[in-house]
Amino acid sequence: MRTFRLARVAAEAEGLRLRHRAKRMATRLMLGLVAMVFMAGALVFAHITVWYWLRQSWEPRYVALALTLGDIVLAGALGVLAARSSPDRVELEALAVRQRALEATVSSLAWSSMAVQVLRAFGTWRGRSRR
Repeated sequence: MRTFRLARVAAEAEGLRLRHRAKRMATRLMLGLVAMVFMAGALVFAHITVWYWLRQSWEPRYVALALTLGDIVLAGALGVLAARSSPDRVELEALAVRQRALEATVSSLAWSSMAVQVLRAFGTWRGRSRR
Protein backbone atom coordinates (compact mmCIF):
# COMPACT_ATOMS: atom_id res chain seq x y z
CA MET A 1 0.00 0.00 0.00
CA ARG A 2 2.83 2.39 0.88
CA THR A 3 4.41 1.77 -2.52
CA PHE A 4 1.31 2.93 -4.34
CA ARG A 5 1.03 6.01 -2.14
CA LEU A 6 4.64 6.89 -2.88
CA ALA A 7 4.10 6.36 -6.58
CA ARG A 8 1.06 8.66 -6.44
CA VAL A 9 3.06 11.33 -4.60
CA ALA A 10 5.79 11.05 -7.21
CA ALA A 11 3.24 11.43 -10.02
CA GLU A 12 1.63 14.46 -8.36
CA ALA A 13 5.03 16.09 -7.81
CA GLU A 14 5.96 15.48 -11.43
CA GLY A 15 2.64 16.96 -12.57
CA LEU A 16 3.22 20.07 -10.47
CA ARG A 17 6.76 20.41 -11.80
CA LEU A 18 5.61 20.03 -15.40
CA ARG A 19 2.82 22.61 -14.95
CA HIS A 20 5.26 25.17 -13.57
CA ARG A 21 7.78 24.36 -16.27
CA ALA A 22 5.13 24.85 -18.96
CA LYS A 23 4.17 28.19 -17.41
CA ARG A 24 7.81 29.31 -17.39
CA MET A 25 8.28 28.16 -20.99
CA ALA A 26 5.17 30.09 -22.06
CA THR A 27 6.56 33.23 -20.40
CA ARG A 28 9.91 32.74 -22.13
CA LEU A 29 8.15 32.25 -25.44
CA MET A 30 6.12 35.45 -25.06
CA LEU A 31 9.18 37.49 -24.04
CA GLY A 32 11.09 36.05 -26.99
CA LEU A 33 8.29 36.93 -29.40
CA VAL A 34 8.09 40.50 -28.09
CA ALA A 35 11.88 40.78 -28.40
CA MET A 36 11.66 39.60 -32.00
CA VAL A 37 8.99 42.22 -32.76
CA PHE A 38 11.20 44.98 -31.34
CA MET A 39 14.22 43.64 -33.23
CA ALA A 40 12.20 43.69 -36.46
CA GLY A 41 11.22 47.28 -35.67
CA ALA A 42 14.86 48.14 -35.01
CA LEU A 43 15.84 46.71 -38.36
CA VAL A 44 13.11 48.71 -40.10
CA PHE A 45 14.27 51.91 -38.42
CA ALA A 46 17.89 51.08 -39.24
CA HIS A 47 16.96 50.79 -42.89
CA ILE A 48 14.98 54.04 -42.72
CA THR A 49 17.97 55.73 -41.08
CA VAL A 50 20.34 54.56 -43.79
CA TRP A 51 17.88 55.58 -46.49
CA TYR A 52 17.36 58.96 -44.88
CA TRP A 53 21.10 59.47 -44.51
CA LEU A 54 21.66 58.61 -48.14
CA ARG A 55 18.84 60.92 -49.31
CA GLN A 56 19.59 63.84 -47.04
CA SER A 57 23.23 63.50 -46.10
CA TRP A 58 23.35 66.95 -44.49
CA GLU A 59 19.98 66.80 -42.67
CA PRO A 60 19.54 65.70 -39.01
CA ARG A 61 18.65 62.05 -38.75
CA TYR A 62 18.88 61.53 -35.01
CA VAL A 63 15.20 60.72 -34.40
CA ALA A 64 15.28 57.53 -36.46
CA LEU A 65 18.68 56.61 -35.04
CA ALA A 66 17.43 57.11 -31.49
CA LEU A 67 14.36 54.94 -32.17
CA THR A 68 16.57 52.26 -33.70
CA LEU A 69 18.92 52.22 -30.70
CA GLY A 70 15.98 52.23 -28.28
CA ASP A 71 14.41 49.22 -30.00
CA ILE A 72 17.71 47.36 -30.00
CA VAL A 73 18.24 48.02 -26.29
CA LEU A 74 14.67 46.95 -25.47
CA ALA A 75 14.93 43.81 -27.59
CA GLY A 76 18.24 42.95 -25.97
CA ALA A 77 16.83 43.42 -22.46
CA LEU A 78 13.81 41.22 -23.22
CA GLY A 79 16.04 38.62 -24.85
CA VAL A 80 18.27 38.51 -21.75
CA LEU A 81 15.19 38.12 -19.51
CA ALA A 82 13.91 35.26 -21.65
CA ALA A 83 17.30 33.52 -21.68
CA ARG A 84 17.90 33.87 -17.93
CA SER A 85 14.58 32.39 -16.82
CA SER A 86 15.29 29.49 -14.49
CA PRO A 87 13.13 27.02 -12.56
CA ASP A 88 11.38 28.59 -9.59
CA ARG A 89 11.30 27.28 -6.02
CA VAL A 90 8.08 25.29 -6.51
CA GLU A 91 9.49 23.45 -9.54
CA LEU A 92 12.71 22.56 -7.69
CA GLU A 93 10.85 21.38 -4.58
CA ALA A 94 8.41 19.30 -6.66
CA LEU A 95 11.35 17.68 -8.44
CA ALA A 96 12.99 16.88 -5.10
CA VAL A 97 9.73 15.38 -3.74
CA ARG A 98 9.33 13.28 -6.88
CA GLN A 99 12.89 11.99 -6.64
CA ARG A 100 12.54 11.12 -2.94
CA ALA A 101 9.21 9.37 -3.54
CA LEU A 102 10.61 7.36 -6.44
CA GLU A 103 13.66 6.36 -4.39
CA ALA A 104 11.39 5.26 -1.54
CA THR A 105 9.19 3.37 -4.01
CA VAL A 106 12.18 1.51 -5.44
CA SER A 107 13.40 0.76 -1.92
CA SER A 108 9.94 -0.48 -0.91
CA LEU A 109 9.72 -2.64 -4.03
CA ALA A 110 13.14 -4.12 -3.24
CA TRP A 111 12.01 -5.04 0.29
CA SER A 112 8.78 -6.50 -1.09
CA SER A 113 10.71 -8.56 -3.60
CA MET A 114 13.04 -9.84 -0.91
CA ALA A 115 10.08 -10.71 1.34
CA VAL A 116 8.46 -12.70 -1.48
CA GLN A 117 11.72 -14.55 -2.11
CA VAL A 118 12.09 -15.35 1.62
CA LEU A 119 8.48 -16.59 1.83
CA ARG A 120 8.94 -18.67 -1.30
CA ALA A 121 12.16 -20.19 0.10
CA PHE A 122 10.47 -20.82 3.45
CA GLY A 123 7.55 -22.51 1.70
CA THR A 124 9.92 -24.69 -0.30
CA TRP A 125 11.94 -25.58 2.81
CA ARG A 126 8.79 -26.34 4.81
CA GLY A 127 7.42 -28.50 2.02
CA ARG A 128 10.62 -30.52 1.94
CA SER A 129 10.74 -30.93 5.71
CA ARG A 130 7.22 -32.49 5.77
CA ARG A 131 8.27 -35.36 3.54
